[in-house]
Formats: sequence, C-alpha cells, structure tokens
Amino acid sequence: MKEIKVPELAESITEGTIAEWLVKKGDQVKKGDPILELETDKVNVEVNADASGVISELMKEEGDDVEVGDVIATVDENGEAGGSEDDSSQEEEEEKSEPKQEKAKKQQETEEKEEDKDSSKQQQSSSDDKQKDVVATPAARKRARELGIDLSEISARDPLGRIRPEDVEAASKGGSQKEEKKEAPKKEKKKEQNNEKTEFDKPVERIKMSRRRQTIAKRLVDAQQNSAMLTTFNEVDMTNVMKLRSERKESFQKKHDIKLGFMSFFTKAAVGALKEFPLINAEIQGNEIVKKKFYDIGMAVSTDDGLVVPVVRDADRLDFAGIEKGIADLATKARNKELQLEDLQGGSFTITNGGIFGSMLSTPILNSPQVGILGLHNIEKRAKVMPDDTIQARPMMYIALSYDHRIVDGKEAVQFLRRIKEMIEDPYDLLLEG
Repeated sequence: MKEIKVPELAESITEGTIAEWLVKKGDQVKKGDPILELETDKVNVEVNADASGVISELMKEEGDDVEVGDVIATVDENGEAGGSEDDSSQEEEEEKSEPKQEKAKKQQETEEKEEDKDSSKQQQSSSDDKQKDVVATPAARKRARELGIDLSEISARDPLGRIRPEDVEAASKGGSQKEEKKEAPKKEKKKEQNNEKTEFDKPVERIKMSRRRQTIAKRLVDAQQNSAMLTTFNEVDMTNVMKLRSERKESFQKKHDIKLGFMSFFTKAAVGALKEFPLINAEIQGNEIVKKKFYDIGMAVSTDDGLVVPVVRDADRLDFAGIEKGIADLATKARNKELQLEDLQGGSFTITNGGIFGSMLSTPILNSPQVGILGLHNIEKRAKVMPDDTIQARPMMYIALSYDHRIVDGKEAVQFLRRIKEMIEDPYDLLLEG
C-alpha cells in the first residue's frame, strides 16, 4: 500500500485546500496522473499520483485544509480497478465453499436473532403506544428515550399539560419540580440574550471564504498595518493617446495580431518614471533598502476567485506589442485558472486599472513588499482650461500612486506621477523612447 502525500509546492506555500478530487475510490491510476486539484494562496495546482495502482482510500474530502506532507490518499499497487466488486465475488465463492452444515447453522442463528428482534419490537411498540398518548415536545421525547424514562409517569408543569425537556431532567434526578420551575425561566432568558449577540433576526447565508480570498484579505490588512501608505493623485489628458491609438490601431493589429490598448502606454510610462525615481522600484528588507535593477510589472487581474497579480517580465525590454501580448496572455490564464506560481512571483511594481469597471477615483493598496502601485481610472470628458484660456471638453483620467512613505518621500511620489502624466500626454515622445 502506497501513501500519497501533499508534495512540496513552493518555498512560500506550505498548505492548501482540496478544491476537487479528480479520482474516486476504486479508480485505476498511473504514476504521474493528476488525482486532485489543490487551491493554494496563489494558484490552483494539481497533485499527481506517485505510484501506479488502485485508489484504495481517500483520506481527505473536498474543502479540507491540508499541509505539505499530509497523507491524502492510499494506492494499492497490486490492486485492480473495481476492487469492491472483486471482493464481493470473492465472498460469494467463499460462501459456496462452506459446508452445508455450517450454512444451516448460520441460517438458524439468523432466524433466532430475527425472532428476538421481533419480540423486542413488539415490547417497544406497546411502550411507544402508551407514550404517544402523552403530550410532549420532540426534545422531551428524545431525552426521555436517552434516559429510559416513561413519559406517562412524568407530570408536566406546562399549563397546557405539555411535557418539556426540563420535566424529563427533573424526573431523572428525582428533584423538586418547583425548584426546576424557578430555574427554567432564568435559563431561557439567558439563552435568548446569547442568541441576540450571535444570531440574526432575518435570513442570512454563511459562505466559507476560499483560501485565496482569505489570503487576499490577510495580505491587504498586512499591507496597511506594516507600511506607511499614502496616496497622491493627478489627472491626465488622454486626447493625444486616444488620437494616436485611433490612427494606429488597425495597422497595429494587422501587424502584431493584438489590439493596441491603453495599458501598454501606461506600462511604458511607468518603466520610464521608475528609472528616474528608483526608490519606487525598491523594497525594504529589515534595515536595508533593496533597489531593483529590473522592471517586472505586476498587472492586477480580477477573477471569479478574487484579485491576482501576474507579472509581465522585463517590461523595459518589450515593445508595445510584446506588452499587450503579455498582458492578454496572463489575463486569459488567470480567468482559466491556468496561472503558474512563477507567473505571480517577483514583481517590482504594480498597475491596477479600476477604470474598466467604471471607477472614477480610488486609493489602491500596496502589493507588499512592493512600495508603489499605480491606479488607473475611467476616462470621462471634462471641461479643461487650455493654455490660451479657452475651455474645451477633453477626455480626462484621474491617476493615483499609493506609496510607502518609509522610503518614498512625498516629493518623489508627486514628481513620479507628474512624469507619467507628461509621457502619456506626449505619447509620440514615449514611442520614440520606447
């Protein structure tokens, strides 16, 4: 018999929740076959069988939390699929091989047992008939059965003559019913007070948080508690980007087989600004500041299971088409639950776009241990005073930078956001630099 254990998943992952069993007891599996889907803090991973044979037992159920090294199933390496049917046929063969005398003896013993059961049932039914005539609550009847007390011998304290559980308890203790009467209202009052604290007066639905949702909640709280987080804002005139995108989108898609979106512009602008303000591309480790010389940009993606932040690697080395393809690929993998651990690790800065949901303004929370996150928002036409003092309706977007004030000063944060604004409002210069 071979035990299947939760394998080592990654250095930062030590536990998970069984999302779905892909096999059942009695199934034939080969070494390397996936047997279950495990939901971890970051992604869903498949656990494979490390031996060939028949699944003899599943030690855990769907929804159970497991840790690395826990035994989750056993495999019979010498077994064959449908072992339960083989066992039953084997029992039938053994029965056939038994001597006739032993069979007759067993049959006689079975009949005697049935007769004993019938007699006890008759006695029980006569007793039950008597107790059916007694007016009592279901809880009282259950307690009376547990204590072996005849309900017909208990006197009820209820004005309507209904026997309650406290009457049964009093009868079992042989105590004074008057004392029980005094204590019962106190107990009921205390119970009602407790219910008011823990229960709702109206219907509710309780749903267990998924492991990923628990992790998201924990990380967001940790980010706020363990950093000096502030947010600064600016607004960007999107006129030139929208004009350039309109001019180039058809030729761009024809050439690269991907649409030209806004995210590639902001990613390029963010990389340029990070090079000018390197502390926003850093992190704190103990008493040291670690400045990152690479630009792996996390892209917040909303899925049915919660927010995930896959990473576009070396964004500074990619052109606009490479960034757009990278973002599209990660978004598809995230929604299809195909992200791997390496897709989520090692980001240096994050961009989140609440504008796709209609958000006008927000204060994004840091993706620890990163010290900066850029928030994009909805584009809406607003009145803007132009340099010649005319007022025009322009497509405007609010942008936000949340940063860790422990290593990023307000001056740097404001200048960083201002630099992004300048590059987005002059995208031709951005294209040349990119």
